[in-house]
Amino acid sequence: MTPTIAVLLIITFLLSTVGLLLLIWSIATNQFSQSQAAARTIFTPGEEGHSEDPALESTPAFLGDNQEQHEAVTSRWIADHSSKTAVLTWLTSAVVWLLIGSLYGLFSSIKMHYPEFLADSQWWTFGRIRPMHLNAVTYGWASMAGIGVVLFLIPRLFKTSLHGAKYAVTGAVIWNIGMILGIGAINMGLSDGQEWLEFPWQIDILFVIAGGLCAVPLLVTCARRKVQHLYVTSWYFLAALVWFPFLFFVANAPYLFPGATGATVNWWFAHNVLGLWVTPLGLGTAYYLIPKIIGRPIYSYKLSLIGFWALALFYSQVGIHHLIGGPIPTWLVTLSIVHSVMMSIPVITVAINHHGTMWGHFSMLKDSPTLRFVWIGALMYTFSSLQGSMEALRSINVITHFTHYTVAHAHLGMYAFLSFILFGAVYFIMPRLTDWEWPWRRMISLHFWLVAIGFLIYFVALTAAGWLQGVALLDAKTPFLEIVQMTIPYLQGRSVGGAMMVLGHVVFAVHFFAMLKHRGSVKNEPTLFRVNAKEVS
Repeated sequence: MTPTIAVLLIITFLLSTVGLLLLIWSIATNQFSQSQAAARTIFTPGEEGHSEDPALESTPAFLGDNQEQHEAVTSRWIADHSSKTAVLTWLTSAVVWLLIGSLYGLFSSIKMHYPEFLADSQWWTFGRIRPMHLNAVTYGWASMAGIGVVLFLIPRLFKTSLHGAKYAVTGAVIWNIGMILGIGAINMGLSDGQEWLEFPWQIDILFVIAGGLCAVPLLVTCARRKVQHLYVTSWYFLAALVWFPFLFFVANAPYLFPGATGATVNWWFAHNVLGLWVTPLGLGTAYYLIPKIIGRPIYSYKLSLIGFWALALFYSQVGIHHLIGGPIPTWLVTLSIVHSVMMSIPVITVAINHHGTMWGHFSMLKDSPTLRFVWIGALMYTFSSLQGSMEALRSINVITHFTHYTVAHAHLGMYAFLSFILFGAVYFIMPRLTDWEWPWRRMISLHFWLVAIGFLIYFVALTAAGWLQGVALLDAKTPFLEIVQMTIPYLQGRSVGGAMMVLGHVVFAVHFFAMLKHRGSVKNEPTLFRVNAKEVS
């Protein structure tokens, strides 16, 4: 165990050292000194005060009041379309994997309270379809959609066309090959047997290569940027696309971490892939879209930078709190608990910024699909992160550990936070790449209410079940079978909520592909939740 801990600490130290050097560089290049003026870099000249909602760059959009402003808007349109092939490749793949992963998730949920369901075939056993669901939605949907959003936003952030788009397209092809081989291997019973790391290590190499290829356009475009200051979203995206290949490679290195040491590395990776991969993707997207749709800069720019660096410095050891009571040194668990509690710093700074920016503009949630999805996702990040810090405390962990409560918490972060932001980003991006508006307003509304109500049922059911389950497990006099039977009604509620979420994903996917095919009528206004004009179907 000692060599494994030493390796992890050395890796963490190296990451922290690199982060410190980047922090020193950012201070030396006055990245911090521009204060609130730097928050305006995402706007074109004269655009501040105008909402850029999900709409074409036609009549309702801000086109500029003079030649300079008009040229800036035109340049942004060119920058948007420079990433079209790469972005659509990643987003389309992500939507397909969302459907596949959702179906496996629903089937595995049903098996929790109806184990005879699809029990006659080895291909549909819980031990196979559950990790297939996890990997399909994590690496297929969330990761691929996140990369697609990054590829769309970086030309806007750097105010130049995307360079190296072919590397991103090649990366998407390799990533999809890895997904097909990985899901197929799990379905055949070939798995590394560690949560979040089920894909055989030979297949994992493809994801390292694909992730590295996706970092190329970001780094090359950053080097050729036409802005001096790096907006906070750029920091989140740069960190995510550099961290992921490194984390994934270390965690999947074969034969280095056997037995109990593997569990330590497993949860070091599992939480880092959440905090240093998907969290930067979600937060960076929210930091861009909320100000753009409202038409005002972020509430406090310096606070946003403090939040980013606090995330980079405090998150690396959070995952070990999942092994409280396990065969690892107590001091290492305590270190993880301290890091988990310290995570309240970036969480609070992000909450102040996101919700402070929204203050006075909550009425826009009635109209904008992107803003409603993204803001609710940002709100759920606040809740899930603070809940995670509480779960790391030994007094809470002794109840929630090994229960359905942890599953509810995981979905609060991965789904209510990240997926909602990704849904909103897709609603923002697609009209700009396809030169077409979303065909049917009612499908957007149906998608929102299905996934929102479905998740609420899912989360409440599992949270209640997990807490009651944890309390009962601490009572030695309560028979285990009685505890299992007690959770069944809650697990049935979970399947009801999950079925609504899956139906919402189907609605979203149908609308997405209809958008690609330019279905519906030509519109001269954005597709919002509420419109004054009569909708044409």
